Amino acid sequence: MDIISKLPKVDTTIFTVMSALATKHNALNLSQGFPNYSSDKGLIDLVSKAMNNGYNQYAPMAGNLDLRLGICNKYELLYNSTYHPETEITVTAGATQAIYTIVSAFIHHGDEVIIFKPAYDCYEPAVELNGGKIVPIQLSAPDYKVNWAEVASKITSKTKMIMVNTPHNPSGTIWSKEDMLQLQKLTKDTDIIVLSDEVYEHIVFDGEQHQSVCLFEDLKQRSFITASFGKTFHVTGWKIGYCCAPEVLMSEFRKVHQFNVFSVNHPAQKGIADYMQDAETYLGLNSFFQQKRDLFLNLISESRFKFKPSKGTYFQVLEYSEITDEHDVDFAKRLTKDFKLATIPLSVFNENKQDNHVVRVCFAKTNDTLIKAAEILNGI
Repeated sequence: MDIISKLPKVDTTIFTVMSALATKHNALNLSQGFPNYSSDKGLIDLVSKAMNNGYNQYAPMAGNLDLRLGICNKYELLYNSTYHPETEITVTAGATQAIYTIVSAFIHHGDEVIIFKPAYDCYEPAVELNGGKIVPIQLSAPDYKVNWAEVASKITSKTKMIMVNTPHNPSGTIWSKEDMLQLQKLTKDTDIIVLSDEVYEHIVFDGEQHQSVCLFEDLKQRSFITASFGKTFHVTGWKIGYCCAPEVLMSEFRKVHQFNVFSVNHPAQKGIADYMQDAETYLGLNSFFQQKRDLFLNLISESRFKFKPSKGTYFQVLEYSEITDEHDVDFAKRLTKDFKLATIPLSVFNENKQDNHVVRVCFAKTNDTLIKAAEILNGI
């Protein structure tokens, strides 16, 4: 068969590659972003209860209403911002599905989409599959700050969407209030849609506040927020997320959503809805993960790796130029094979595979795992 690929440059993801290497070489896996500790039994019990109580058929297309009400209450509590549960909130099969569906609903052939790199690897394929054109803006290590003059210079009459991510995976940085105001200023009085990936909104450190697009009124009116219960509640395998947007945007989203997945796991939705009635289930994540970050960084403080403490997410970037001048992909593979520690090289997320000699580790792990990982890093 003569097959013309719609994604000719896409190969197996780096997450799959590094996790497979970790398994093959029996290495500690700090590469992919998932916990290696148990989820809260209380949440598991609530999902089981939902199954036993009959929540085993299709959920409403927009999501279980109790869950949408819970999401609505969360935005009022945290941001004093309102999304209507009937028309402005949709439950999705993870944040990745939400992102793909948003792009599919709005990007036409030739539309330009601005993406800040390093970027999570699902962004670009979604745009390419829908005929859009990527306009990359490379953020510079180690600070990964946005040059807003450069952003302004990249906006054209073809710019349809800007994709943002804060707290930022993979760099562990966060956007400031001033960043959001600049974004609002540049998009005001335009037809540009903002897709704001906020899956790590509850994981922000050192007393900082998450700057959601919903805090900025004009920005909110043109923006989607995508979020993940899998990241928030340590259940990444459930693939439950959601998105929020003004009704005029959400109505277009749902046109695609209903023919993409229609609806997602009903008992999990009901269980999460009951679980998040206690706001502490997500309000305590900042301190929980900051303790892990601080433990890990204290343990490797005498190593030859250099770092700026992560400001958000459960990822930490480590710079290794004092150890070797190897390309980061080669170094990451050698770390896995020779030292039994799997990480993620950041060049794969950069424009033109720019190599800054940094790798990303995930510290959403048990303390024992972090201690063992630190011992390995200290010995390199």
